[in-house]
Amino acid sequence: MSKIVFFSIPAYGHTNPTVEVVRELTSRGHQVWYYTFSMFQERLEQAGARTFCCDDYLPPKTPDTDKKIGKDFAALIEMAADTTINLDQKVCMELEEIKPDCIVSDSLCFWGKLFAKKLHIPYICSTTSFAFNQFTAKLMKRSISEIVRMLFGMPRINQKIQNLQANGYAVKSFIDIVQNDNETNTIVYTSKEFQPLSDTFSDRYAFVGPALPKLSNEQNKKYSVYISLGTVNNRNRQFYQNCMKALKDSNRNVLISIGENTKISDFGEIPKHITIKNSVNQIEILSHAEVFLTHGGMNSVNESLYFGVPMVLFPQQSEQGLVARRTAVLGAGILLNNSRPHSIQKALYQVLGNSSYKGHAKQLSDGLHHAGGAAAAADFILNLINEA
Repeated sequence: MSKIVFFSIPAYGHTNPTVEVVRELTSRGHQVWYYTFSMFQERLEQAGARTFCCDDYLPPKTPDTDKKIGKDFAALIEMAADTTINLDQKVCMELEEIKPDCIVSDSLCFWGKLFAKKLHIPYICSTTSFAFNQFTAKLMKRSISEIVRMLFGMPRINQKIQNLQANGYAVKSFIDIVQNDNETNTIVYTSKEFQPLSDTFSDRYAFVGPALPKLSNEQNKKYSVYISLGTVNNRNRQFYQNCMKALKDSNRNVLISIGENTKISDFGEIPKHITIKNSVNQIEILSHAEVFLTHGGMNSVNESLYFGVPMVLFPQQSEQGLVARRTAVLGAGILLNNSRPHSIQKALYQVLGNSSYKGHAKQLSDGLHHAGGAAAAADFILNLINEA
């Protein structure tokens, strides 16, 4: 019986893919501990993990915290360093007691990686985005504002590095925190076919595809067109209103998921064929959808492709832009250049009216299914433990 400790950040897109991996590991008789946040505790415990809640150890949120997500690298390093130091005494003591065989930490949960290095525990990176190396990093298109934030944030980053060093962490620069190489054991929740430049990664990278839960047998209403901007930067009432205008005369059932921070009552009279909800079971919806208008988040795109659903992609930040461009290059969707009603309508009807998008999505679906999902991720973790 192995002992495995997981770490992740307080984000659905980074925690959700690991839930079924935890379930797979515990179903095989292994012990799993998970440093997580209150919003995920119940689901992880139902999957068999013992959880530690880290909410109180995060730095206080500021009014612009949500706006910085995915756009302010310096703020990310600051948060990671502060969280590491806040958790240091608690986690180091608990890990000394648990004596885990390995730590599996999200690629952006830098404190999990730092604890593994400090305590000399084998480390596995869990990547819910594309895998990045010196070649794929060049594919990212950072905005001018992101680059400026990075440059002006360097003094703050250097100060946090000094704080970590003072607390016993052997980091020379932020590169030591964020960068993995071809010798880092890494789980990537997509397929080799979808990953850009997959041939530049070593066999220490396991491309396992999405780790999805089983579909329920409930007979829910089926929607032809599904629209969502994900779980983070989804406050965009004007966009949703434009979608309604674009599809007001459609003969297809439409579902728009607007997130928890927008009121359905704000939209007034809603056409009968359009349904608006604050949250949905996305994989249940995608299992029957014909087209998905998405922000291009990695999990959303992987899930859509898994079910062979072509997309219209409207990315909100640089990483989503890379995912969206990759989808378009492979023929499984098109980019939406603006959110005007006419543009939305034209893009959706183009994808619905051309079977080649569906065909390319189906090809990518086959690769994602063959990648193995949660079982393949669990095999990778356990094989590494057995080899140690």
